[in-house]
Amino acid sequence: MTSAPGPLTLDPATIAAFRDVVYEYWRACGRHDLPWRQTRDPYAVLVSEVMLQQTQVARVIPRFDAWLERFPSIDALAAAPLTAVLEQWQGLGYNRRAIALKRTAEGVSSDMAGVLPDTEAALRALPGIGPATAAGVLAFAHGSPVVYLETNVRTVYLHHFFAEHDSVPDRAIIPIVAATVDPENPRDWYYALLDYGVHLKSTLPNPSRRSRHHTTQSTFQGSRRQKRAMLLRGVLAEPGLTSAALASGLDLDEHLAKEILDELASEGFLVRDGGRYTVA
Repeated sequence: MTSAPGPLTLDPATIAAFRDVVYEYWRACGRHDLPWRQTRDPYAVLVSEVMLQQTQVARVIPRFDAWLERFPSIDALAAAPLTAVLEQWQGLGYNRRAIALKRTAEGVSSDMAGVLPDTEAALRALPGIGPATAAGVLAFAHGSPVVYLETNVRTVYLHHFFAEHDSVPDRAIIPIVAATVDPENPRDWYYALLDYGVHLKSTLPNPSRRSRHHTTQSTFQGSRRQKRAMLLRGVLAEPGLTSAALASGLDLDEHLAKEILDELASEGFLVRDGGRYTVA
């Protein structure tokens, strides 16, 4: 393996052949029935993009439908108590995403008449929305031929264009994504790339390991993340308990439980009042 090459120049024939490979797989094996692929509502697309961050598709499917039933619009999410939002998020992990989604809804509802912006800069100015999430909203809701680069898309480009290289930075991949996007139908193109990337990961040694940005998710069982989730669920189930009571009920070390609870309070998840904890 060698380090990433300099900029690649792709001729029209190479681009056409690459698109044919991706679309051929997608036509035969694409996940066309995923619920978020049935809508162009920017809010619903945003919800799906945030839910799918570091969470398996199978876990997201039922939660996506339940979320939209409970919070069918940005205004509904903005008006909902944080307790209800976090309860609806349980099981998806990384609760910061739920808080950021609610904060985004509050800002859009109050300042933008409940309508998500349709430019990358305006989307990225909202809480928790990074380059990939903003691009996902623009591509899947608005059909914009933006550069959408997330882990499964990255896998495809690493496999096809950087097979002999390692430690490939995104700055080497982004121009190729921009050059190969289907300008006539970026929405289907990126769905096809996502599905093809999942296929490659399941049939080959993970090409993503050749990315300079590749990270391995830490084990959840026994981790601090798991304890944070347990304590948050405990407060949701019975608000007003002390750290000692929560630690005892969850069989956690009391000092660690208080440390995590105070951490959750400092991050805006919880409110600490006289040693007792409630949801913000």
